[in-house]
Amino acid sequence: MLYRSVFPGDLLAQLERLQRGMRAAPELSPSIRGLARGGFPAINVSAGPQSTEIHVFAPGMNPADIELHLEKGVLTIQGERKAEAPAGDEKAAVHIDERFSGRFRRVLTLPEDADPDGVVARYRDGVLHISVSRKQASQPRRIDIQ
Repeated sequence: MLYRSVFPGDLLAQLERLQRGMRAAPELSPSIRGLARGGFPAINVSAGPQSTEIHVFAPGMNPADIELHLEKGVLTIQGERKAEAPAGDEKAAVHIDERFSGRFRRVLTLPEDADPDGVVARYRDGVLHISVSRKQASQPRRIDIQ
């Protein structure tokens, strides 16, 4: 006996493809801003026994246009990327503009053992690297048994 689908083009297979596409959709973003992943600028945060390291990816920005504030364990990164007008002819039209411009603000809660006096920030090659050291009292240490 041959099995024959009642639905032309196997409707169940089409529904399954559609479902897979919908599950993958939140991971995709048509914008360079990466809104589906958290906004501009993109941030990587890692923590080690000595410090918390934050990398803020803001290529093409002037470090003077980025502000850092630390208050009560909350680090705020804010600034503005200015839009670049096309050079040359005044009649030139921009057809595609995927680069984010405008004000931005990212807020991170630091670990409780973060040392507010041990924050160092450096901007190089479009990446702002913020290192927040941990308080000495919270550092792991070996205790000798007597």
